[in-house]
Amino acid sequence: MIETQEVYKTFGDNQVLKGITTEFKPGKKNLIIGGSGSGKTTLLKCIVGLHEPTSGEVIFDSENFTAMHFKERVKIRKHIGMLFQNSALFDSMSVEANVMFPLNLFTDMSKSEKLDRANFCLERVDLKGKGKLHPSELSGGMKKRVGIARAISMQPKYLFVDEPNSGLDPLTSILIDELIAELTEEYNTTTVVVTHDMNSVMGIGDHIIFLHNGQKWWEGTNKDIAHSDNKELNNFVFASPFMKAAREKL
Repeated sequence: MIETQEVYKTFGDNQVLKGITTEFKPGKKNLIIGGSGSGKTTLLKCIVGLHEPTSGEVIFDSENFTAMHFKERVKIRKHIGMLFQNSALFDSMSVEANVMFPLNLFTDMSKSEKLDRANFCLERVDLKGKGKLHPSELSGGMKKRVGIARAISMQPKYLFVDEPNSGLDPLTSILIDELIAELTEEYNTTTVVVTHDMNSVMGIGDHIIFLHNGQKWWEGTNKDIAHSDNKELNNFVFASPFMKAAREKL
């Protein structure tokens, strides 16, 4: 489990996060949603240590990550998998080399062991036989799946996903959501997803926090959303005529 306790983050005079307290449980798809500038990506970066909170604490399974020195944090980071918004693949490397990259950094596995693990992960995301290709030879959805394969290569306890469906067509987005859901449940992973995709919210949102002006404005499940009287949440989730019509049928 991951907990945030009264997390604030300020950049100069701009206070982006204002006392975020929540918890993300294992085996659940935990989603962070909110409008542009609401602080959702900043919160994700504070949790994984890419930003230091101005104040407050981030706790991984009772260990205070915020209080740790850089070298101490390695023991937590070894258990973190991350899928970046643009997949962040190395263009000069093959697909299998991209997947092996964390294994090269954090393990003493032999080359053959790392290759076996990479190919297992690629097969798990339905990319068997694609290891010798390069990112330039892949579609957007395939790049996302390579990014997921790399993120799970270390068998992480914690999986962080930033806008997984950005730039993808609706069908591919659904496949990515289903894959994230399967991996979360299969490995009892604590999965945290930043998204603006309402299909993801309604489809896989076991636990959702909605940020508004840097504050946790609402918290609940995808089933709770349809019955919420939170004005800002409703304006965000049911902004389109289609979503408004869908809500009336729920």
